[in-house]
Amino acid sequence: MKSHPRINTLARCIGLIATAGASIAMAEPAALEEVVVTSQLREQAQLDTPTSVSVLDSVAIEARGATNLEQLLNLAPNVNFSSGASRGRFVQIRGIGERSQFIDPVNPSVGLIVDGIDFTGLGLAASTLDMAQVEILRGPQGTVYGANALAGLISMTSNAPTTENYARVAAEAAQYGSHTLSAVTSGPLSEQLGYRFAVQKQQSDGYVHNRYLGRKDTNNIDETVARGKLRYQASDDLQLDFTLYYLDADNGYDAFTLDNSRNTLSDQPGWDRQETIAGAVSGLWTGNNLFTLKSVVSAASSDTEYGYDEDWTYVGFHPWEYSSTDNYLRDRDNLSVDLRLVSTEESRLFGGSTGWVAGVYLRTEEETLERNASFASQFDTDNAAIYGQLNTALGTRFELITGLRLEQRHADYSDSLAVTSDTSEDLWGGNITLQFSASDNIMLYGTLSRGYKAGGVNGHIISASESNPDIGSDTFLFNTESMLNYELGLKGNWLDSRLQAQVAAFYQDRSDVQAKQSIFDPEDFSFDDYLANAAGGHSTGIEAEINFQASDALQLFATFGWLNAEFEDFVSSTHVDGRDDNTGETSPVDLSGRDLAHAPNFQYFTGAEYALTDNLTARMELEGKDDFYFSNSHNEKSTAYELVNARLTYRGDRWDVSLWGRNLTNEVVYTRGFYFSNQFGNNPANGYAPEAYYQLGEPRIAGVSASYTF
Repeated sequence: MKSHPRINTLARCIGLIATAGASIAMAEPAALEEVVVTSQLREQAQLDTPTSVSVLDSVAIEARGATNLEQLLNLAPNVNFSSGASRGRFVQIRGIGERSQFIDPVNPSVGLIVDGIDFTGLGLAASTLDMAQVEILRGPQGTVYGANALAGLISMTSNAPTTENYARVAAEAAQYGSHTLSAVTSGPLSEQLGYRFAVQKQQSDGYVHNRYLGRKDTNNIDETVARGKLRYQASDDLQLDFTLYYLDADNGYDAFTLDNSRNTLSDQPGWDRQETIAGAVSGLWTGNNLFTLKSVVSAASSDTEYGYDEDWTYVGFHPWEYSSTDNYLRDRDNLSVDLRLVSTEESRLFGGSTGWVAGVYLRTEEETLERNASFASQFDTDNAAIYGQLNTALGTRFELITGLRLEQRHADYSDSLAVTSDTSEDLWGGNITLQFSASDNIMLYGTLSRGYKAGGVNGHIISASESNPDIGSDTFLFNTESMLNYELGLKGNWLDSRLQAQVAAFYQDRSDVQAKQSIFDPEDFSFDDYLANAAGGHSTGIEAEINFQASDALQLFATFGWLNAEFEDFVSSTHVDGRDDNTGETSPVDLSGRDLAHAPNFQYFTGAEYALTDNLTARMELEGKDDFYFSNSHNEKSTAYELVNARLTYRGDRWDVSLWGRNLTNEVVYTRGFYFSNQFGNNPANGYAPEAYYQLGEPRIAGVSASYTF
C-alpha cells in the first residue's frame, strides 16, 4: 500500500492532542452524554446499535457553523460528496452514490429523510435550521429503507416543540457578502398542544468573480427556509406530530473556468433553484399492551431548475462564435406511508426471548422533466413493501437480529421521443446480525446485510441510436443492482464513560453495478450519458470514531476512514484513454481493479475543544481527504487536501458570540472535475488541447456569528 505523508501528519496531530489531554487531565471530568439513534426500527443508544453510524447533534452542528448538510459530511468516515451545482447535492458512502443527474431519472444509492419526509435526490432541502441531530448510516439499509438506501441513509431530525416558552435569534456575517439571519420560537399553546417555528434567510455572493459581466454574485447562495411543528398529546396513549416545511432556493451556478480559477467569463451564467413545500404527520399510539403503533405519512412537492452556460464563455470567444446553454426543469411529487408495529414486553415471542417489529410501507412518486423546451419526460414509480425484524436473546450476552424486507416496484416512463417503458420488479433485502455484550460497556457485532437498487431506463438514448449503430437494445434498460455487506464492529465506553469509541471493518460485494457511461453521437458531435451494468465491484474498508473528555476543560474527537472500492470485470467503452482524439471513436478499456469515482482511499477529521475560562471556548479542527477519481470515464483526479478550521466562542447567560475561520491555510479543494479530449476541447487559446477542468470548493473564509436566547 502506498505511503501518504498526510497520514503521518494526522498521526502527529493526534499524538500532540493526546499528549495535551493527558497533561491537562488533573481533575475527574464529567462523562460524555449518551447519544440515541432514532432512524432504526427501534430507538437505541449509538453504542448499542449494531451498525456503523455517525450521529451529529445540535452542538456539533453549531460548532461546525453548518447551514446545510454538505458542511457536515466530512465529519463522517468514508462519506464523500460531489458538486456540479451550487451545493454538494450528491452523496457517496463507501464509494457508492450518484455524482450528477441530467436527462434520465435516477434511482439514488443514498437516501435522505428529513423529519420523516423523503427528500432523496433533493440535497438543497437538507438545511440544518433548528436541527436536533443528523444520523449518517453506512452500509445497505435493506430492511429499514429499501430501494433508495443501497449505500446508506442520512436521517435528519429537527427539534421538537417545548413544554416551556423558548425563543432564539441568531445572525452571522462573513466574507464574500455572506450573511444569515434565523429565528426560533417554541412553547405550549395549551396543556395538550405545543408548537415550534423556525425560519432562516441565508445569502452569499459566492466565491466566483464573473469578469465578463463584472459581477461577483453569479455563483451565489440565496435560500429561505421555514419549518413549523405542532405536537398534540391527544390522550395518554396517543401523540401526534405535525410538520410543515418550506424551501425557496434561488442560487446561481457559474463555477467552471478555462484556467481553473475563480474568474469566470460566462455571458449566460446558470442557476440551481428549488422550491419545495412538504409536510408530515407522525403518530405514536401505546393503547394496546401487546404492541406500539408508529406511523408516518409524508408528502413533498418540489419544483427545481438547473441550468448552466455550456461553453463557459461569451459570444466571440470561440472563432465561430459558438454559444450554448443547457437547462433542466424537473418537478417531483411524492407521497409515502409507513405503518409499524413494535412489540412490548407482553408480546415477546418464543418464551419471552424475542422482540419483533412488523411494518408496511407505500410510496408513490411522479417526476416530470423539460429540457430546453425540446425534450420532455414523465417518470412515475410506485413502491409497496412489507418488512419485519426479530431481536432474539441467546443467553445473557448474545442477541440475534434478523430482518427482511420484500418490496414490489412499478415504474412507468414516457418521453417526447415516443419512448415508453413499463416495468415491474420484486426486490428484497435484509440482515442477519449477531451482537455480543462483552461487558456492560463493550459491545461487538457481526452482520451480513443485503441491499438493492432498482433498475431503470435510458429513454433519451434511443434518439442517438438512429445515427449510431453501436447502440443496441441492451442500452435502453439497465438491471437492478444488489450488494452483500459483511461487517464486524466494536463499540464501547471506558474511563467512566469519558472515552467513547466505535470501529467497524467491512467488505461489500456488488452485483450488476450501475455505472455511468456515455455514447458519442456523430449527428451533433456530443456525448449522451447513460447507465449500464458492470459485472461487479467490491469495497473493503475501516471506519473509526473516538470522543474523549480528557478533562472538564478539554474534549478531543477524531474520525478516520480507509476505503478500497473497485470494479470487477468491467470494460468501459467510453473511457477517454480508449478514444481516438481525431475521430471520437472509442475502444474498450478494462477498468477492473481501478478505484471507483469519488472513493478516496482515506479521510479523517480530528480536533479539540478547550474551555479557556468558564465563558470562553476555543475549538481547532483538522480534516483531510485523499485524492480520488472524478469519473469512471476518465482518469482525472482531485488533489489530496488538509483543511484547518478554528472557532472562538464567548457565552454569556443568554447570548453568545463566535469568531471563526474555515480553511485557514487557503487550501485548493476540487469538488467536481471533467476532462476534454482533443476532439472535444474547450479552450481555443491552446488549440483545444486535452485538459481537465475543476469546480473549486470553499476558499479561506472568516466570519462572526451571534445568538440571543429569550
